[in-house]
Amino acid sequence: MNAKSKRKKRKWLLWSIIGILVIAMPATAIFMPKGTGAFQEEVAETGDIRTFYNFPGTVDAKNRESVISEKPMQVCDIKVQQGDQVKSGDVLMVTMAGEEIKAPIEGEVSQVLIKKNMQVPAGTEMMKIVDYVNFETNVKVDEFSFKFLKTDQKVDVTINALGKELAGTISDISKEAISENGVSYFIVAIDLAKDEGLRIGMSTEAKIVKEEAIAVTTLPMEVILFDNDNEPYVLLPAEEGEPVKQAITTGINDGMIVEVTSGVSAGDSVMHSTGEEGLLEQLFWR
Repeated sequence: MNAKSKRKKRKWLLWSIIGILVIAMPATAIFMPKGTGAFQEEVAETGDIRTFYNFPGTVDAKNRESVISEKPMQVCDIKVQQGDQVKSGDVLMVTMAGEEIKAPIEGEVSQVLIKKNMQVPAGTEMMKIVDYVNFETNVKVDEFSFKFLKTDQKVDVTINALGKELAGTISDISKEAISENGVSYFIVAIDLAKDEGLRIGMSTEAKIVKEEAIAVTTLPMEVILFDNDNEPYVLLPAEEGEPVKQAITTGINDGMIVEVTSGVSAGDSVMHSTGEEGLLEQLFWR
């Protein structure tokens, strides 16, 4: 029998044994490591772990106002046109009676909805002014996550169309929930850092801290093993023979890194079993 055939036979026997062991063991006790070789060493480190809530939203102008007639009037002169920049208090139009209609906010005249000498009934929308410099995003936050938010809280906001992340600050949280398809949520306004690429209507994703552990002992998730009672442990190196099983207590994880609250300290080495031979040895540990 040549060497290639021997290797195939050995692999088949190995996985046959593993298959028998897997069938006989509880599903929660199975752990599939990655890599090659029997064991490799990992060192526990001191680090920070954060987990996040992600909420979708859209970019909007922080300030926008419609100029509405308070009473019937006839406009004899319009001082601005669409696209003009105005400051709060600038004269927008003048009536036949000599009254001046002024800009309520600073921004750009986005629409002029009336014409010169036009008779305007009370309650008519005459102009729209939009602040295209200061932007915010409005996100929907479910009622269960609502309690983790507060005004002036710092958040990170991804602008999907730009492929970048901007700093944000929560400026307002709605006081009443909105119900949609049986789910209650609150509207949260987040001020965005200035960026020339921002446009109204762009989709966003606000990333808000859910849990965090600062300057704690950490290990990669792949080195954490579980016994038949689903209790976590690691393998510590021994001077002679096989690694030693060490029970640990874990805290939060971000899907890749785990907080270790007891059993291992920063700087300690743990053994990570890898490859086919490592998987077989690891299964025998149970």
